[in-house]
Amino acid sequence: MRHYYSLNEYYQQKFGKKVYKLSISAGLSCPNRDGTLATGGCIFCSRGGSGEFAASCSLSITDQLEQAKRRIASKTRDNAYIAYFQPFTNTYGEIDYLRKIYFEAIAPEEIVGLSIATRPDCLPDEVLELLTEINEIKPVTVELGLQTIHPATAAYIRRGYDLCVYDEAVKKLHSIGIEVVTHIILGLPGESADMMLESVRYAGRVSNGIKLQLLHVLKDTDLADAYAAGKIEVLSLDEYTDVLCRAIEVLPPNVVIHRLTGDGDKRSLIAPLWSADKKRVLNHIKKALGDREIIQGNKA
Repeated sequence: MRHYYSLNEYYQQKFGKKVYKLSISAGLSCPNRDGTLATGGCIFCSRGGSGEFAASCSLSITDQLEQAKRRIASKTRDNAYIAYFQPFTNTYGEIDYLRKIYFEAIAPEEIVGLSIATRPDCLPDEVLELLTEINEIKPVTVELGLQTIHPATAAYIRRGYDLCVYDEAVKKLHSIGIEVVTHIILGLPGESADMMLESVRYAGRVSNGIKLQLLHVLKDTDLADAYAAGKIEVLSLDEYTDVLCRAIEVLPPNVVIHRLTGDGDKRSLIAPLWSADKKRVLNHIKKALGDREIIQGNKA
């Protein structure tokens, strides 16, 4: 039974082969860290800017891609990849620098597309013009970290922008033919399951794809301090699986689900510790999808 529209299925349809994402770093910062908006960043964001699995920014983009390809060489024979700028805010830089690294990333023949993680408040017109240019050469996807639609939660996690900013960014990206993937965190402090589903529904109405992410508590974050003080709790595996199943059902069937959960760096993971066993987690989710006969869009 096809429970949901997976990224693998989407890539097979779009490119006719298995495609892997290569996580690379632009070496950029974030307006929520450098003092433009704030200095602390979002309370859950790690020192690595949520890019612990990216190659080192001390290497050139070309060398990062080669290093990332070597890490997964045993998994693929199709030699097709998406260059994925993951850590921090990857449109937050001088336009000449962005042009250089984006074009370097798409230069290899085996790179079939470009994916850029960023904030919706970091998409000035000159960046949109650059993305339009690149999208005519190889397909571009922009990933936006929305996390929640609820103002009180957004303020608590120090997201630093209002929902209308996200709405405007999505509108502009779609107007130039760029696909949008929205990140939603399940298990944010103070949110009920129904509140989480409201965020999922909202993102599903306007996004081409969605990443569903478990809230991780990582070392050296303000969230870790709150967790240590007993101010917040994290979801159990059963709780997460339940809300995830419900989230899949409320998403329109044409929205690509890029991720069912996420990997926290085991070296810095504080909670929930069950999330460190990815194989067990995915098997648990797979069983729940089958037992409950979950179908994406069943309650959209």
